[in-house]
Amino acid sequence: MRPLPSGRRKTRGISLGLLALCLAAARCLQSQGVSLYIPQATINATVEEDILLSVDYSCHGVPTIEWTYSSNWGTQKIVEWKPGTQANISQSHKDRVCTFDNGSIQLFSVGVRDSGYYVITVTEHLGSSQLGTIVLHVSEILYEDLHFVAVFLAFLVAVAAVLISLMWVCNKCAYKFQRKRRHKLKESTTEDIELQDVEC
Repeated sequence: MRPLPSGRRKTRGISLGLLALCLAAARCLQSQGVSLYIPQATINATVEEDILLSVDYSCHGVPTIEWTYSSNWGTQKIVEWKPGTQANISQSHKDRVCTFDNGSIQLFSVGVRDSGYYVITVTEHLGSSQLGTIVLHVSEILYEDLHFVAVFLAFLVAVAAVLISLMWVCNKCAYKFQRKRRHKLKESTTEDIELQDVEC
């Protein structure tokens, strides 16, 4: 093998050096990017509950946090803020949202229409950003327990009505039986008296 000319060795060394420098810079920038942690990606709730959409992020500097809501009824921005500053809450969620410095939000008195996808975007001042999604399912309170109680009470009322009817029938039968017995007793006593009179 022939050795490379010295000019080529230099350009190859420079290009390898630049490549290593670019990779190191990329790693540095990547380590300084935004990381987002969502402990609970799916939340089930009932109507009128207060829900915490919990997240946590880490980045260098103060990021911009934005929450949007997407469902069958469309997409809308809920809130945008920088931790430590006043939150810009949309009119549709005014008085229903509370923000936290870790990026979490709390929704008060959720309804069925609040079911959908909640997307958080954390954007660093250098421009890097991270997205996360939480799925919220809100269902109406089912009155199965109340239904069970109502059916059970109706059953008890029916049983009580049957028992009362049976007691009434038994009372009538007992009354008739006592009348017959008294009548027989009267007849037998009058016959005994007549027999004694005849014997005398």
